[in-house]
Amino acid sequence: MRRIALTAALTVLSATPAMAQNFVGNWACRDATTAKAGILTIYGEVYGFASTVVGDASSGTGTITVYEDGVGFNDGGLKTAHSMRSGRVIPDPTYGTAIQLETAEAIVMLCTPR
Repeated sequence: MRRIALTAALTVLSATPAMAQNFVGNWACRDATTAKAGILTIYGEVYGFASTVVGDASSGTGTITVYEDGVGFNDGGLKTAHSMRSGRVIPDPTYGTAIQLETAEAIVMLCTPR
């Protein structure tokens, strides 16, 4: 019985880094009008966002909380300027994976791998 529990625990722990890796990297983001909105970069527990609009307050860096299906924005430009709460990893028919950036009310941007 202990061997089964130990094997199950090790399997879960070994899968955790794989889940975390599916959103790491650079993402090209588009807004609701499908216009280019910026570049989102996620590494470790930090993110950076570079808006296509000069002087946009959402540009900058911040920290994230890693979740099983994406990330939560703790602070930084996306959180303060656009009330962005989370980035949820979703399947995408063209790129395989995409991240949809969400506020409490709506999906604001869709980001695909760069």
